[in-house]
Formats: sequence, structure tokens, C-alpha cells
Amino acid sequence: MVNFDYWTPTRLVFGKDVVREKLVETMRPLGKRVLMTYGGGSIKKIGLYDLVKDLLKDFEIFELPGIEPNPKYDPSVLEGVRICKEQKIDVILAVGGGSVLDCSKAIAAGAYYDGEAWDLISYKVKAQKALPIVDIITLAATGSEYDCGGVITNTAINDKRGYMNALLYPVASFMDPTYTFTVPAKHTAAGTADAINHMMEQYFCASPNDISDGFLETLIKTLMKWVSVAMKEPDNYEARAELMYACTFGCNGILAMGTGGSGWPMHAIEHALSAYYDITHGVGLAIITPRWMKHVLSEKTMERFVKFGKNIYGITEGTDKEIAEQVIDRTYKFFESIDIPMHLREVGIDESRVGEMAHHVASIDHLENCPFAPLSEQDIAEIVTASL
Repeated sequence: MVNFDYWTPTRLVFGKDVVREKLVETMRPLGKRVLMTYGGGSIKKIGLYDLVKDLLKDFEIFELPGIEPNPKYDPSVLEGVRICKEQKIDVILAVGGGSVLDCSKAIAAGAYYDGEAWDLISYKVKAQKALPIVDIITLAATGSEYDCGGVITNTAINDKRGYMNALLYPVASFMDPTYTFTVPAKHTAAGTADAINHMMEQYFCASPNDISDGFLETLIKTLMKWVSVAMKEPDNYEARAELMYACTFGCNGILAMGTGGSGWPMHAIEHALSAYYDITHGVGLAIITPRWMKHVLSEKTMERFVKFGKNIYGITEGTDKEIAEQVIDRTYKFFESIDIPMHLREVGIDESRVGEMAHHVASIDHLENCPFAPLSEQDIAEIVTASL
């Protein structure tokens, strides 16, 4: 087992009515001047916007609405940083899904930086200070509520970057599954696909251990079990709660403790797809996943596929190669069963920029260093091409 040093300061507040019961007491020590960030109109439709404004009536609230999926550096991050600096914001309250929270993390770091905030996101400069963040999550997907990272798209340079800094752990994350009841089936499926891929990126790793495998296998099976229930019965509290709780652990490091890591190659490839074409992240991951699996299957990686097949899908018969091939096929069919389009052409991507995207990924993410299955620029292009 590989050495590790693990720490997380985030308080998780989970269940019905926790916002009403505990938001004010959580926010009060952090300051009076609040930047409230959110996306479209969904939080207003479900009454969450009005509830928050009423609860925080004694605070000074400034707002940054309109944060998009695949949150944009320009305008959202830049506008949020401007508001924080001009209004001397004390704390950011992110209300929405992972995109809103990811954007808020970038704003929190940028608020104390005098240069171009992209310097922080691209790791040119390391943030030394950040505003505190509290969030109310309304979509089960990214796990941003329990980690210190986020993903931001810079459309000017077709670059979508994941960034992490220990300063960006939320102070507290409020998770009431009832706020996910109105999430449409297609977004429920895409969010779950995103979370499943978070687990798979960490399962297919170098130097695995049984403890991490056990966590990951349980979470993957939980997500696969409950997503179809939530899609058919959107107000099923148990289904929504299981999905929300499982998604929370995706990216905060606890699932990879003691392992040798993987390099997160599927995410790296999908980030290029959604940077160039602005597709839904979870959909892109679902499309890429079985093609990546097929591409990296070899005698060296076979053991991981076989264990995944036996413990996730219950496959017990066949040679190791046959089990591994069944794993790939069943993974494809699972995503297909929750109505995710499984070809890039279905989401508007053709072969015209495959080479450009492959070069972008290879030059930024250095997947040739992936400890589980290294990928060259040519490998990346072949995986994208196979996904068309």
C-alpha cells in the first residue's frame, strides 16, 4: 500500500430541511457580506432562492446568476472576482450543482489575487488565500461539495482545466435530496455517469488495495442500482439520497488512499471534447469510458478488469479475456440503458478536430505518464475516433 496523508475540513450537512435548520448558524461566523452564486432559474422554481434570501435577510447579499454547465472563465469567474473585490465580500454561498460550486472555488481564489485569475486555474501561480465557501447542492454528480477542486472552461483558448488547492474545500456543504426531485431524467443520468466515472478512474489504478476497492465497488453498484429508480420516480427520496451520498465521495481523495493512482485519462480526454464542443460532461464520459477500456485492455491490465467484472457485474464464467470483454460490453450497455447517447456524432462531434484535440490533451495532461495504462497522442486520437 502506498503512503498517504489525508485531510478534509468540510462539514457535510445531509437530509431534509437542513438548510432551514442550520444555514444561518453556519454562515454567521463567516461574515455579513455574501456573494450568492447560482445558475439558471431552477433554484427559483423550487423555492430555494426565496428560502435562502429569507433566511439570510440580516446579511448583505450580492448575486452572480447565470453560471453555466461547464462553467466559463469569461464571464462567470471574472465577474465573480470583480464583485468580490469591489464589494469586499466575506463569504461565497454557492447554490446549485457542481458547476456553480466549481466556478465559486475559482472566484474564491481569484478574489485575493492581483493578477489574471487563469494563472491560478492553470497552476502558473499557486493561490495563497481564498474566501470561505458554503454550498447548497441541488444536483448529484460531481462531488465538488466534498473536495478542494473544480473544472473551468476558458473558451478563448479551448481549454478546460481541472484545478485543486486545499484552500478551496467548502466550509460546509448542505445536501437535501429533496432539492434534486425536479432534476430531469437526462441530467440525473448524466450526473450519475459522471460519478461512476469518478469511481472508475480510481478503480483502474496502479497498486490498488482491497479497502479502496471495497469502497469503490460499493459506490459503483449503488449508483447503478438507484439511477434508474430516480429517473422513473423522480421524487423517490431513498433513490435521490443514495445517489447524492454516493456522488459526494467522487473526487476528495478518500477512494484512492494507498493506491498508485491512474492519471484520470478519461476525464482528460472528455475535458477536451467539452472544451471544444461544450457537450455535457457526464455524457462525454459515458461515451469515452468503454472505448478507453477496450483500448487499454491487455495482459498487463487484465486483472483489474476481471476483478471489476466479478465484483460489480457478478460475472463468474469464462476465461479472463472473456470476462474482461463482457465488462466492456456491459458497461456500454449500462450507459445505453439510462438513455445516454453513446456516440460522439450524436452530440455534434465529428472527425474534423480529432487530431487537434488529441494534441491538446497530450500536451497538457501528459497521459504518457499514467501509471495504470499510459496513452500517447496517437492512443488518444484512436480512442476519440473509436467513440465517433
